[in-house]
Amino acid sequence: MKAVVFEDVGVPGIHDRAVPSYGADEVLVEVAATGICGTDRAILLGEFPARRGVVLGHEAAGAVAAVGSGVASVAPGDRVVINPTYHCDRCRPCRRGMPAHCGAKAGREVGVDRDGTMAGFAVVPERFVHRLPASVSYRRGALVEPLACVLNNLAAARPRWDDRVLVVGAGPIGALCALVLARRGARVTLAERDPGRVALARLLLPGTVRVLPAEEAAGAGPPDVAIDTTGTLPGDVLGAVAAGGTVVVMGERESGVATVPLRALVTRGVRLVGAGPYRPADFALAVDLARELPLESLVTHVLPLERCAEALALLALAPAAGYGAMKVLLAGDGGLAP
Repeated sequence: MKAVVFEDVGVPGIHDRAVPSYGADEVLVEVAATGICGTDRAILLGEFPARRGVVLGHEAAGAVAAVGSGVASVAPGDRVVINPTYHCDRCRPCRRGMPAHCGAKAGREVGVDRDGTMAGFAVVPERFVHRLPASVSYRRGALVEPLACVLNNLAAARPRWDDRVLVVGAGPIGALCALVLARRGARVTLAERDPGRVALARLLLPGTVRVLPAEEAAGAGPPDVAIDTTGTLPGDVLGAVAAGGTVVVMGERESGVATVPLRALVTRGVRLVGAGPYRPADFALAVDLARELPLESLVTHVLPLERCAEALALLALAPAAGYGAMKVLLAGDGGLAP
């Protein structure tokens, strides 16, 4: 099978790999579609640590190719989506009901230090595969995992029905936040610095979402809730949010830092939140919500695995490049027909 492998900073390689073997409690999934995440981009830019030689990717849907002898919940031919956030159920965080913060993640983070989904096939423990609803295509299913991320962070934001919500960053995660908020009837503004992504967001999102260049959004009035999907602007957002407001830092950057004026934070009653990874319940909810949310409307490009360098170029992997895409999927050997 073909696989996209992290060789070094800035260097993804297309390798020929053997189809992986699977154990008694594991499922072999033939990958139909896998999304390129901001984490994949950050790994290749040297902004997120990963094991060299690992197969990249963690947002994926496909068909069950084979199952281990102990697997009972799925069978060959079933259409599934992969939950890549593994947990052990034995460590202290897991026992305290916090499996998203499992202490046994070393060697188990899909696409980071465990082989991921940018390949023809992927091996997944049985309890981390979910059947796709019949109405959900592989193209839509590949966005279930980022939808789970969004649901977790929106739950942390706790927006009220009359809140003005600002989403910072019009990449796929910001656009997904806006899409979900718009479906809830929220008053949402999406702010973005890159003019290409401003244009894409205006084209792809419902007309009820106000998409503004970042400089215009700054003069649009203080939001009650702000979600920073970039991970680079929490200081700016903290200064802009209304008294009693909430700021959720969603983007992850190793270099992301902020100076927080503590007195202003306290006297203005501002809440600063880091939601962390999603819980299993968030992922299950995302699978269910995928029945009604047009997630695939954010997909602008689908390319075969062999063209991963071209796909990454669309996401501004080169320092001087701009964004030429919203969500990019890589099509695996399983295809994208169903």
